[in-house]
Amino acid sequence: MKKIIMTAVCSLLLCSCGVGSYSVSSGKADEGMLSFVSADKTALVVTVDERTYDMNSVKTKAWRKDRSIKKTAQNTIFLTPGKHEVAVSRDGREVYRKTLYISVQEHKIVEL
Repeated sequence: MKKIIMTAVCSLLLCSCGVGSYSVSSGKADEGMLSFVSADKTALVVTVDERTYDMNSVKTKAWRKDRSIKKTAQNTIFLTPGKHEVAVSRDGREVYRKTLYISVQEHKIVEL
């Protein structure tokens, strides 16, 4: 009986050891974000480096400097880091044009 118990204990100890190497990689995505805030939630046509996006602005009342904006496809553009030429049109009129530099994981908020 002692042999059976010792064999079971030894088997359990040998089976519980981890074998092999494990690797974990983590990091942040190599992208920046651009969102627009205005007095009312309005439809915008945003042109970034000659690429056009149809999106909505975030209402200013819902956003304050100490609160983050929920990043959705309707109000946030994900861009590669670097300089970008940004133009914003509302109701067919251009309301914003500027060259912006966006760094990695920066969420730039443009107030219209």
